[in-house]
Amino acid sequence: MTISFVEAELARAGGAEVYAVAECRSGGEAIPDERRLLAAFWRFFASRRFRVVTWNGRRFDMPTIFARSLMHGLDASPWLLQGDRWNGYRHRYGGDWHVDLMDAMSEHGATPALTLEEAAAALGLPGKLGEHGSKVAAMMEAGEVGRVRAYCETDTLNLAVLYIRWAFLTGRTDAVSHDRAVADMIAYLEAERAARPHLGRFLDEWRAMAGRRPPFVGAQG
Repeated sequence: MTISFVEAELARAGGAEVYAVAECRSGGEAIPDERRLLAAFWRFFASRRFRVVTWNGRRFDMPTIFARSLMHGLDASPWLLQGDRWNGYRHRYGGDWHVDLMDAMSEHGATPALTLEEAAAALGLPGKLGEHGSKVAAMMEAGEVGRVRAYCETDTLNLAVLYIRWAFLTGRTDAVSHDRAVADMIAYLEAERAARPHLGRFLDEWRAMAGRRPPFVGAQG
């Protein structure tokens, strides 16, 4: 198992949410210990309250994580018990705890859901860079853990940029804060490209589409 994410600090300025991109990485070690990885995942959620954004997370990612945690005898209460009867990570419609962006963009099932690849293409994002989730099991069996981690990290980059645009669309953030977050993401990828070539490839392919799908919505666009 691999758990990858983009982490950003969330603040508010003049009524708009501001997202300061901190890092994109995968948890655990290059040689995975699933029980240890999941235990660290739950400790992470016990440390403070996060807003979690996933793509199909309610139907796939979280049920998978819960099933494997059950198997390993781990305590998942930091996710299950935070909040109250109206708000929490398990609530489908809350928007401040767990946002399953695939579900939100389909109006919670009112219209057919896009795949992450389709949604990424709509914004001129690179998508999966030739990889696919159906290959992950074979890659893990072949010991290609680094390749799996790179694939999962590029998935989270697509998702992070999609969420920033969704936040602008729905009024959570404004054009200035949207563009600042996107610029921060670009700067982060540029700084990391030497050590992590898959991030550089993601940035290069994103830039190649910028003429047709500008990444900015304000004056920089």
